[in-house]
Amino acid sequence: MNVLFIITTDDAETIYNAMRMANIGIEKGDDVSVFMLGKGVLFEQCKDEEFDVMGQINRFEGDFYV
Repeated sequence: MNVLFIITTDDAETIYNAMRMANIGIEKGDDVSVFMLGKGVLFEQCKDEEFDVMGQINRFEGDFYV
């Protein structure tokens, strides 16, 4: 299955959960792409002790566009 995530927010919890779902898709064998648009391009600045945004992004092995 082809899956596309478009992330347009800099909210750490939202990005974390979207990337978790994207990573699960990759694990299940789906073709997953993630586009960071608008405030989503600020994902590297989303620091939250509860939500490891960069950990999920670094784990992602699909197509990632900023």
